[in-house]
Amino acid sequence: MPLHVIGAGLGRTGTLSLKLALEQLGLGPCYHMMEVRSAPERLEHWNRLAAGEKVDWEEVFGGFRSTVDWPACNYWRELMARYPDAKVILSLRDPESWWRSTQSTIFSDHVQDGAPPSIRRILKDVVDEDLHDRDACVAAFERHNASVRAGVPAEKLLVFDAKQGWGPLCAFLGVPVPDAPFPSVNTTDEFRKMVGIDAG
Repeated sequence: MPLHVIGAGLGRTGTLSLKLALEQLGLGPCYHMMEVRSAPERLEHWNRLAAGEKVDWEEVFGGFRSTVDWPACNYWRELMARYPDAKVILSLRDPESWWRSTQSTIFSDHVQDGAPPSIRRILKDVVDEDLHDRDACVAAFERHNASVRAGVPAEKLLVFDAKQGWGPLCAFLGVPVPDAPFPSVNTTDEFRKMVGIDAG
């Protein structure tokens, strides 16, 4: 099953909401970091990639029609080459808001200490070594987004903020707008509760 949508946006840019939206639109299942968390055998693919080995993308994404979030967003170029008919969505949010969210969630010491080495490596391939250096992280975020904008043909790319809701997403994908609210999940507080970080 080929991928129809490649999510190039980094984590904490509304990717879980986007995953649920794509699934509602018939473009699921959608691969997200949650799939790695729920099925640890999938981690082996990312271990191999982090070690510089090649993988069979059909094996990685077997049964999935779309992908968003880390770890797959690092490989948007390779996925575009493998799935040339796929559309690309660059999910975004305000850089300062993104930075604050990462510090309370995926870049926190609690999460990083429990993350597999390959996943930490994949994050740091984009964000460099110090996940708590604000200027370096924001610069990396903006550099990644600029590279996607420059590297994807305009007709195949949607730059998307989840706050925009269904309209631009459905227009880009050529599907009707659902008669339901756009998903809004995985807030900072929800994430921290999920991974067992005390609030506050």
